[in-house]
Amino acid sequence: MATDIKETTRTVDAAAVMGLLPARPRLLALGEPTHGEDALLDLRNEIFRQLVEQEGYRTIAIESDCLMGLAVDDHVTSGTGTLDEVMEHGISHGWGTSAANRELVRWMRAHNEGRPASEHVRFAGFDGPLEITAAASPRQALTALHAYLSARVDADLLPCTAETLDRLLGTDDRWTCPAAMTDPARSVGRSAEAGELRLIADDLAALLDEQSPHLLAATSRDDWDRACLYARTATGLLRYHHWMADTSPARLTRLVGVRDRMMAQNLLAVAARGPAIVHAHNAHLQRQKSTMQMGGKPLEWWSAGALVSTRLGEEYAFVATTLGTIRHRGVDTPPPDTVEGLLYTLPEDRYVIDARQLAAALGNTPPAPRTSPWFGYAPLDPAHLADSDGIVFVKDVPQR
Repeated sequence: MATDIKETTRTVDAAAVMGLLPARPRLLALGEPTHGEDALLDLRNEIFRQLVEQEGYRTIAIESDCLMGLAVDDHVTSGTGTLDEVMEHGISHGWGTSAANRELVRWMRAHNEGRPASEHVRFAGFDGPLEITAAASPRQALTALHAYLSARVDADLLPCTAETLDRLLGTDDRWTCPAAMTDPARSVGRSAEAGELRLIADDLAALLDEQSPHLLAATSRDDWDRACLYARTATGLLRYHHWMADTSPARLTRLVGVRDRMMAQNLLAVAARGPAIVHAHNAHLQRQKSTMQMGGKPLEWWSAGALVSTRLGEEYAFVATTLGTIRHRGVDTPPPDTVEGLLYTLPEDRYVIDARQLAAALGNTPPAPRTSPWFGYAPLDPAHLADSDGIVFVKDVPQR
């Protein structure tokens, strides 16, 4: 068995990852089984650099706030802001403090320096403006979309004035109350103002589309793309707030589903710009349904990867990452009857593995599922090995 498994492995680099695929995908999704480990992000950085230099990839999209990410993209393409500023204000979930994320942004800026725009690498966050405990106010997205349109189309076409928009939005703390995540009664998502804002957001997004020939002629493609991002984000955030105020048993399932739909829409927009690598948790990128426990209830939903895969087909590729140990998190040597345990017997530290060949080598009886003592780590589901295009295995994740 060990010999069979060894025959499915390769050294970890971009060429090995691409060698698993029938053709260069438009979106190459590299998953991670846990967040916050710089060793895994260093590996991501290394693969991205090689894809830029060897395969012509030009964008990296990470699981971070899509609106905040605009500051990072401005920095790497034009030098706007300092590295310290964009790491603090351009990456969400607290991940701007990561040394590996900082190195990614530094390298991207250095790579672009002196190059024409056609050769620039680009950065995108593809998560919504969402956190575990709160969702952002739709103010930024709605007001930016309204401003873009009001500067370029007849005022009579707009569904409301900027003053009306401001009045309906009210103070941002009405929208961002952390208690609303566990208490629907604290959410403003089904207030009369929120309902009116959903209609306005829909009308603004429709107007953007209706006026696209004029707008694309009158503005840059980047400005148009940003307006489309504002439209997606405004409608998605208002839908998310609507479901935060829901009291039905479907509430949490709808919330995670809305989030991944927002992710999927952002990824499709990234794909329209050209070949990109996407990095996020495996659960957001896999093709099968994602599952988790939230609020003591089991949830199932279709991930962003599953949604994007149905649209892009073979132009979407998913490579999962799994690991042996994260000892500083209490994740010790994996049991020998698990996928991770079998891979842990191999001599090298890192491998790229052909997932379908591995599934065939393991035969009709899949290994046992691995359990984790740490909630933050999600082992591979052995029943779904063949649903991914490949696996990256990291034997030991050190603390940095």
